[in-house]
Amino acid sequence: MTSSTSYREAGVDTAAGDRAVELMKAAVAKTHGPEVFGGFGGFAGLFDASALTAFRRPLLATSTDGVGTKVAIAQAIDKHDTIGQDLVGMVVDDIVVVGAKPLFMTDYIACGKVHPERIASIVAGIARACSDTGTALIGGETAEHPGLLGVDDYDVAGACTGAVEADAILGEHRVEDGDVVLALASSGLHSNGFSLVRHILAQAGVGYADHSDDLGTTFGEALLEPTRLYTLPLLRLLDAPAFAGGVHSLSHVTGGGIAANLARVLPKGSWAEVDRSTWSPSPVFRTLSELAGSSLESSEGTWNLGVGFFAVVSPAVAAGVTAALEADGIATWQVGTVHLGDDAADLSAFEQGAKGVDGGAVRLVGAYRD
Repeated sequence: MTSSTSYREAGVDTAAGDRAVELMKAAVAKTHGPEVFGGFGGFAGLFDASALTAFRRPLLATSTDGVGTKVAIAQAIDKHDTIGQDLVGMVVDDIVVVGAKPLFMTDYIACGKVHPERIASIVAGIARACSDTGTALIGGETAEHPGLLGVDDYDVAGACTGAVEADAILGEHRVEDGDVVLALASSGLHSNGFSLVRHILAQAGVGYADHSDDLGTTFGEALLEPTRLYTLPLLRLLDAPAFAGGVHSLSHVTGGGIAANLARVLPKGSWAEVDRSTWSPSPVFRTLSELAGSSLESSEGTWNLGVGFFAVVSPAVAAGVTAALEADGIATWQVGTVHLGDDAADLSAFEQGAKGVDGGAVRLVGAYRD
């Protein structure tokens, strides 16, 4: 008995892993520009950092994440070509929050058994989204974990590195009294709150293959709507001379919901009210809330409810920024104004700080538009 046969009997098929690599090579190569060295399959990805010599004081930005239990729905309906975009959205779109341009990304897929076509489909989705965000996919790993994960189970994670000029970093330090808070529309649930989604459907006895008239498709297909990618439209804003210095902070609405994520990018002592009446949450949020017998307001700390990003901008550029994002296909609207100082009578009902950030105070007010 050879060592390779023994490994296969233990549940690890190295030949299947090699087959998966061959299937994904073309998709990954399309993300490579002249900055990527070393070809495919090395122990480490190589990226030419000489471009950073054009910076006066370059800072590296990094982010890592996964897509949570959304993968369970992909597995349940055997659809794996969009979960990669969700991963890129969760990782790369965090980079632009500080004003950084993403440079390269790596991914990690853990599975119970390597199904080459499935792995290649996942990576092809990652590669397409990397191309759509100007990010090189320069490395990754597929690990087979028999006995730990079921034969059809997998999880995905990734990490991205970007760069920004030290004096161009966006954040709460740039925010001023009277700044306008703009909301950028989401494409749906993105990749947060899926443990709640799965619980609601299970309690209601709804299957992923069941058709929903309100959603116009099956529940599974609607829930797998891929995460909108914001990186290039936002980078175009930051590079536009017309908006120079006018974009002060950005917030990616992910885990923690609406108020908490906006509070993270506002300065301590500031406050803002987000007006619910300025938008109508899309049908997927309403359908899930109805199934749960709960209100939309009760899920504001879990789901994005139609807002995927916030941009805090100077009033002088608010209209121009809105028009530019709309031209890039992202519905954008004003939801509030930032106030600095003590002119709010009572902040006890506001969300204050999140994830260790001692930031501003935010609350949602009014009622959602029908």
